[in-house]
Amino acid sequence: MSIAELGAVLNSMYNDASMEDAGLMIRLFGIRYAAEIKKENYSNEEIIKASGISELYVYELSKGLKLSEYVNSKQL
Repeated sequence: MSIAELGAVLNSMYNDASMEDAGLMIRLFGIRYAAEIKKENYSNEEIIKASGISELYVYELSKGLKLSEYVNSKQL
């Protein structure tokens, strides 16, 4: 996936979630797409910028990427 595609997915996950779950969705995105992000060596900042959400959420994405080493996402 390109950075633009990842940004679009992140934007959708964030905006489709309730306000209470928006931060969780960013972490979940990091878990689900960690392999792709690491494989292409994309930076968290680039992905957040492409998503159009606040740059303050770069830390939530970092948390998701770190969590991906310990958990698996259950696709619904």
